[in-house]
Amino acid sequence: VPPGHPRFFNQLFSGLDHHALAGRFLTETLNTSPYTYEVAPVLVLMEEQVLAKLRELVGWSSGDGIFAPGGSMSNMLAMNVARFRRFPESRSRGNWDLPRLGLFASQESHYSILKGAALLGIGTDNVHLVRTDERGKMIPEELEKEIQRVKAEGSEPLFVCATSGTTVLGAFDPLDAIADVCARHGLWLHVDAAWGGSALLSPRLRHLLAGIHRSDSVTWNPHKLLMVGLQCSAFLLHDSSVGAPHPEFMLLGCLLGPLINFGAPCSSQGLLQRCHGVGASYLFQRDKFYDVSLDTGDKSPQCGRRADGLKLWILWKAVGTRGLAQRVERAFSATRYLLEQVKRREGFQLVMEPEFINLCFWFIPPSLRGQENSPEFWDKLGKVAPAIKEKMIRRGSMMVGYQPQGSHVNFFRQIITNPAVTRQDLDFFLDEIQELGWDL
Repeated sequence: VPPGHPRFFNQLFSGLDHHALAGRFLTETLNTSPYTYEVAPVLVLMEEQVLAKLRELVGWSSGDGIFAPGGSMSNMLAMNVARFRRFPESRSRGNWDLPRLGLFASQESHYSILKGAALLGIGTDNVHLVRTDERGKMIPEELEKEIQRVKAEGSEPLFVCATSGTTVLGAFDPLDAIADVCARHGLWLHVDAAWGGSALLSPRLRHLLAGIHRSDSVTWNPHKLLMVGLQCSAFLLHDSSVGAPHPEFMLLGCLLGPLINFGAPCSSQGLLQRCHGVGASYLFQRDKFYDVSLDTGDKSPQCGRRADGLKLWILWKAVGTRGLAQRVERAFSATRYLLEQVKRREGFQLVMEPEFINLCFWFIPPSLRGQENSPEFWDKLGKVAPAIKEKMIRRGSMMVGYQPQGSHVNFFRQIITNPAVTRQDLDFFLDEIQELGWDL
């Protein structure tokens, strides 16, 4: 069952939109990179327009951004920019000249925060996972305690990652309360809205991200709920400040100029450019005949980049903001239908009421019903979901994810993003789980 099939419920992406697919065909056909205006003029302008519209939905009237190869890289960009903003010398001197930094994320946060700490040399031991409530939401009071503890140990708190739409439970952290904590301590607030960011398009659902406008940066993956197609991840930055060139650029220009001629960034460059740019003169010449601020590639750690904004631009122009909102709301409504069916059927037990589109539940086979007080019940129940999934994959009937979570043994996590999913597909989904698990 491939991701485009209406009975694929395994990941936070599925389905196929033909408008976005047309954009993907064009991207592959053009085979260019939007790092300079001269080789991808229309694509560069499209990217800037799409990023500006995404920032507007977040609630910012200005800012910056770049498309990155996935939400993990967008989160890592946020960590790198936050470090550079507080310690601009880290770019030239490295971590050895910095205090021990502290990063904070919830226990339900995406694993890319740990990966990013390892990649950037901050260290996974310096990522402090904050306790969550029974709904999977970060507890702001616990964040405050963790920050105070880290300070007392002599570390320098730097960065907080809140999550809008956690991977498993679909939880939305309380952004306003977390922003209050960050403001008190002068910390960078990043919101990982890779999954839940698309709720901003819906007047019915955007309240889930109340307070996101107070963040410093945001990750948003249109390739998930908007079905733009892999990959399309936006890193959005609120900061639009400019600064003077750093001495290191001048030194590079003097030492390496005859060989590579890395130019010093001009004083009009923003935070992303100052953090990542090196001004390679074979790409980013300063004496071009057009406005060189359109050469945006130096804002990214990448050189060659895919024109990921094109497929989103085409989709957005085709269906409009309301059409995208309806896509999100339809997925939400379909999940509500499935929720009611789960509640009605014997043997299905919710892990919790869903807040968003993540529906988490157990299927209890007849052989285990009525044994909830048995000491072996949960151990046996934890083996049910893997056994059912093996059967469905061997049969080729559908696909759905499962996982343990905290004290909870393996349960199913059902995700609906594909507009082609019908109520008949959802009824089949539950029927199939019942049939495959009946004799376990």
